[in-house]
Amino acid sequence: MKFTGTEHYVATPDMTVAVNAAITLERPLLVKGEPGTGKTELARQIAASLGLPLIEWHVKSTTKAAQGLYEYDAVSRLRDSQLGDERVHDVRNYIRPGPVWRAFTAPDKVVLLIDEIDKADIEFPNDLLQELDRMEFFVYETGETVRAVSRPIVIITSNNEKELPDAFLRRCFFHYIRFPDTETLARIVDVHFPGIKPGLIRAALTEFFEIRETPGLRKKPSTSEVLDWLRLLLAEDLAPEDLRRDAASALPRLHGALLKNEQDVHLFERLAFMTRGRRP
Repeated sequence: MKFTGTEHYVATPDMTVAVNAAITLERPLLVKGEPGTGKTELARQIAASLGLPLIEWHVKSTTKAAQGLYEYDAVSRLRDSQLGDERVHDVRNYIRPGPVWRAFTAPDKVVLLIDEIDKADIEFPNDLLQELDRMEFFVYETGETVRAVSRPIVIITSNNEKELPDAFLRRCFFHYIRFPDTETLARIVDVHFPGIKPGLIRAALTEFFEIRETPGLRKKPSTSEVLDWLRLLLAEDLAPEDLRRDAASALPRLHGALLKNEQDVHLFERLAFMTRGRRP
């Protein structure tokens, strides 16, 4: 069972090594990187490449680790008891399996995505340590232990918003998705926009990397944002020369796809003002 990428996803050599190492070690793969670099999509493409079902658990700031295992609906059980419903006599009717439970009890191996684990509170990773390590957990309401039928491939993503506990990190194989270089990004663009004119790609990527490397930029545009920008350029049928910025306006064409806050827009406006001020 080897991951080699897919026709829809450009996997770099170090990425394929990391994925396959995690599969061999049967450890969760912890994937970090800038937002928009394809961390979540990696899990989907691993599942597609290996022909496995995907179970996704998208973590929010209010998510508790126990919700990934199961939830006990005590309110519904109380209501049913007041109504005299026969279901109330079996507590299993009020146990709702979470994504981890579903991954453990799936008849065949699956890919389990725990997306943006750093959004939850600091105790969230620690609360999953034993369950992901032993591949089992105890259901207190029924007195049963749920064990993994087949160990799932666990992909965990993080945007580095919080430091993760050392004990949790020790149990993971780690991979950081570096921002792609020009050549790799051109390959990614070709996957999404086959047949795009080489001249437009060169001009657009030159412009894009100049924007990313602008000193003082608060939020650098990501891979997903450059793809959105290119989609707009193609929709407007713009030529490479249309992307050239003049001194009067340092903002790129259709800049709303790349610059996502007013501070960065003002930065480029100030650069244009300074350029005009230096002209003789």
